[in-house]
Amino acid sequence: MADQVTVFAPASMGNVAVGYDVLGGAIDGLGDRVTVRRLDTPTVRVGSITGRAPDLPTAPADNTASVALRSLRDAVGLDDGFEVSIEKGIPLGSGLGGSAASAVGAVVAGAALLPTSWSPADLLPHALAGEAVASGDLHPDNVAPCLFGGLVLTREMTPPDVVPIPVPSDVRCVLIRPNRVLHTQDARACLPDTVPLSKSVRQTAHLGAFVAGCYRDDLALIGRALRDLIVEPHRAALIPGFADVQDAALSHDALGCSLSGAGPTLFAWCTGPDHAERVRDAMIGAFTQHDVSAEAWISPIPSEGARITNLSPSDSQSP
Repeated sequence: MADQVTVFAPASMGNVAVGYDVLGGAIDGLGDRVTVRRLDTPTVRVGSITGRAPDLPTAPADNTASVALRSLRDAVGLDDGFEVSIEKGIPLGSGLGGSAASAVGAVVAGAALLPTSWSPADLLPHALAGEAVASGDLHPDNVAPCLFGGLVLTREMTPPDVVPIPVPSDVRCVLIRPNRVLHTQDARACLPDTVPLSKSVRQTAHLGAFVAGCYRDDLALIGRALRDLIVEPHRAALIPGFADVQDAALSHDALGCSLSGAGPTLFAWCTGPDHAERVRDAMIGAFTQHDVSAEAWISPIPSEGARITNLSPSDSQSP
């Protein structure tokens, strides 16, 4: 059995406009690399943190990866411990599931060091426990797609019931991240405690139609349904130029455009790579008009979630 495992955990877009806190999709190419090493002492500790967010907390109680590992360790009743090191590829406060990726990568790597096999559903509660350190509660919309891959809807967390949703092969997701940081807890603080029944009914109809469009490979139906009536109106003011960037995407025939998770990243679903490039350029141009620099990615919705990239003996077992 190996003593050290490295896992690539992909970025993700939470909510996908129509499914607040229950729907999410994985992103191809962008993610964190998380390495977990087995220790012969009963502790969980944070090793090195590098990459795009080197200032993450290193106290075990404050780091999403170490909290997730501790949850896994306690569930197993393990006498040994873990050390976790993180290479952050996902910017913090971006709405791209950075805290979820660290937690997911940690539990996938930690489970690979245990003698028994673990399914994604087995690992979900432990990854959620870690991600809650950053978001303040148990939210599966980033954790589930990072762990399971693809576009998924979490119907229930106890016991886990994660439903994969097929994505039409032509769909490409454009992601535009303005040079801003928006923490999930701050973005949640601006949301109302109650929603009018009529608005909830309309949003439920959009979610149902969106899922139906995905199963039927009906891009037109997806385009009619991909609208956020509940969360987006409250969070849009937190992103400079939001309305113009969204209009730029929709005027270039994007199927839909909204916030990725809590933001400030915006996503737009498009039909093919050429269309996605045109939408990307229009969205970046709209941000530029507001003197906001931005970076962009174009991605399919990959079927694969967090995965092992390296499994090897460690150099030492020092406490």
